[in-house]
Amino acid sequence: MRGAATDRSDKPLDDNAMQRPCAALPCRHDAAALAIDRNHVRMKQPSAFGKRLALVALSLLLAACAHLDDASYRNPLNGKVWDVAARRFVDPDVVLQRAAAARLVLLGEIHDNREHHRIQATILDDMLKRGRRPALVMEQYDTDQQGQIDAALRTGTADSKLQQLSQMMRQSWDWPMYAPIAGLGVRNALPLAAANLSRDVTRQVSRNGFAALGAGEASRLALDAVWTPEKQKYLVHEVYAGHCGKIPEHVVGAIANAQRARDAIMADTLLRFRDNGAVAIVGRGHARKDMGVPLYLAARAPDTSVLALGLVETDVPTDPAVYAYGPLGQQYDYLWFTPRTRRKIAPCDTIPAKPAAVASMQSLPAPR
Repeated sequence: MRGAATDRSDKPLDDNAMQRPCAALPCRHDAAALAIDRNHVRMKQPSAFGKRLALVALSLLLAACAHLDDASYRNPLNGKVWDVAARRFVDPDVVLQRAAAARLVLLGEIHDNREHHRIQATILDDMLKRGRRPALVMEQYDTDQQGQIDAALRTGTADSKLQQLSQMMRQSWDWPMYAPIAGLGVRNALPLAAANLSRDVTRQVSRNGFAALGAGEASRLALDAVWTPEKQKYLVHEVYAGHCGKIPEHVVGAIANAQRARDAIMADTLLRFRDNGAVAIVGRGHARKDMGVPLYLAARAPDTSVLALGLVETDVPTDPAVYAYGPLGQQYDYLWFTPRTRRKIAPCDTIPAKPAAVASMQSLPAPR
């Protein structure tokens, strides 16, 4: 998540942190524990036995994650769509119809899953064929880039516009993943809106709270109106677990605040286009009905129809209900299941270890 002291790249840690691809508890917690051992080893100059033990632990961790990949590819849920409220499978065409009818559509992805981006493009293309002209609202651009985006789209060929958009997107977002979606927007002259809170404002929110958004903004954005202590406890737990237990205690609250602010700003961006509609390309955590963007949309525009689709990488469970509900209730309107992306590096290994942080956060209560 942007603005936190742990941010090491252009890409925010929040979304995939809320939905780690290797997020089964054994992989996540073994990764955190292994990170502590590695730091401890460096400080204590380990024996040969200690090095061998660390290598064995690493091998077990990688084997466990590989097992999850194999189970995911064999999962019979792949390719199926689950209607969460009705608790039944539906044809994918049902989602296409619902998307065409909804005023605001959130397509929640895992950022590096190509199948998720293919599905998003399919849904947007189908909406266009049905005569819809929604705005394309993208998390992959920051709000302070909107002027550049507008200037790029004002003149020139479609190819030149896409070239400029590719240069504006931070490299860590992986432009080729988003090029087909952006191409649909540009070639159909759809409004393109940056939805992500700027890096500078995110840092200010992380440090100073919602007052950094400006006078009266927290109230206007419904930041407090939608929130409860239960939601806060669960979000804090999600942030900590999603970052593999490698962030210090004081940073967890800052990241949680930034996540809430970003959700509220994304909702605000969508509401600017509710007359003609909008499609949001966002991380799956942002699309959650229980604590993401739809929460703020419901508070500020209760009569506006909203569709929240969660694109889900399967794990070992084959019961769709396992993926559909959390401690706070229903997370999405529909789940569209796909295999997990095969990744060369476990996501937890990309986050620097902070041994003191792990020790200090062990007492963090799990959400009920």
